Amino acid sequence: MEYISTRGSAPVLDFEGVTLAGLASDGGLYLPREWPRFSEAQIRDLRGLPYWQVAVEVMAPFLGDSLTREELTEICQQVYGGEFSHAAVTPLVQLDEQHWLLELFHGPTLAFKDVALQLLGRLFETFLARRDERLTIVGATSGDTGSAAIRAVAGRDRVEIFMLHPSGKVSDVQRRQMTTVRAPNVHNIAIEGSFDDAQRHVKAMFGDASVARSLGGPLNLGAVNSINWARLMAQVVYYFTSALQLGAPDRKVAYSVPTGNFGDVFAGYVAAQMGLPIETLVVATNVNDILYRALTTGDYSAGTVTPTQTPSMDIQVSSNFERLLFDAGGRDGAALAEQMRGFETTKAMQLTNSQREGARALFQSLRADQQQTARAVQWAYQAAGQIIDPHTAVGLSAARDAVAQDEINPLVPVVTLATAHPAKFPDMIERAVGVRPALPPRVGDLFGREEHFVELSGDYEASRDFVLENAAAAA
Repeated sequence: MEYISTRGSAPVLDFEGVTLAGLASDGGLYLPREWPRFSEAQIRDLRGLPYWQVAVEVMAPFLGDSLTREELTEICQQVYGGEFSHAAVTPLVQLDEQHWLLELFHGPTLAFKDVALQLLGRLFETFLARRDERLTIVGATSGDTGSAAIRAVAGRDRVEIFMLHPSGKVSDVQRRQMTTVRAPNVHNIAIEGSFDDAQRHVKAMFGDASVARSLGGPLNLGAVNSINWARLMAQVVYYFTSALQLGAPDRKVAYSVPTGNFGDVFAGYVAAQMGLPIETLVVATNVNDILYRALTTGDYSAGTVTPTQTPSMDIQVSSNFERLLFDAGGRDGAALAEQMRGFETTKAMQLTNSQREGARALFQSLRADQQQTARAVQWAYQAAGQIIDPHTAVGLSAARDAVAQDEINPLVPVVTLATAHPAKFPDMIERAVGVRPALPPRVGDLFGREEHFVELSGDYEASRDFVLENAAAAA
């Protein structure tokens, strides 16, 4: 399996190479040169298998010679057989005749990011040991990626991780899940500004020649954000397991995905390219609605981030959207590189006709404001006895609106991705339904642990210099 950059000029890499590289050297994102395709019979054969075994079958075509089937099997058994509190890993919960929740928060940090990052941590360990190398990970988080990534690599000998988060713009639980981890290879950084600023710093480091020289070469700087292809690949699996439970391949399934950076919903797109019968993917946004505008009018223009009760979606630049623009728009890397350079300069662009038509074939988008989000939390609790977090509520609001507007066939089940445990946002839940969700026992002492993090200005140079100084000291 070969991987190419969305911007067309970076070297072609294998799976091991893209896992360690993260961002392509030309500023683009890596995708497989071609999508593996499953027949209906192959999908049907996955029915009844445990999660780890479905993961092996779904991910194996993407690996090429980078891992043997035996190595992949061992990793999947370790991750999905022991790191999650629910035996199904990502169980389905029915809300009514048409609506379902896919609970993705049974991992160690109570968020969907665990499903991929627990795997990614073991892939890093395997590939770095093979190469006898170290890796410096630099990431940005709007909430859940940071804690999941830190948990996946804390204490590992060959990895140093630096995680940037916007100061004061993540929940107390999300922050503490990062800043209370005591491991010598973990560095938490709170920067002034927004998540988009933090993400911009991270992308700039990948393109900064001085960083590459200081860290020993471009392959020694790695990514855990969803710009890393291996993360998206792992997320494809739960689309398969959930659709299989609802009748695939003999029945179509629709999904509503609360999204900011477009990674989780793009994994659904990948599943559809592989042959999974997905009726539609609803891209659910909050009032920071760049994706809604792009998919409904073709206007991909960044505005000012508005802080909301769904901080993981308070994003104006959705990195993974570039992957869709490339694949749905004809895979013209040179043209997309020019288009993205214009966007990076002006923060505005119009999708081409081919990009809009390619996206329209599978995607639709709806948005939810704060009041609509609260009403979705209330409906889930009153109608089905389920307490959901506000991000999940954005997805559920969009799912119910899509059904009400006859955008989805009433015979098609609609699965909303439940991306985080409600206890990560107790204040909002208590205001909405009068119940304060408790943290599960495995993280119940979180507020008794000491925090450790540094605060930096919003200047790129401050972030870069901190990473270089501390990475060098650890080497």
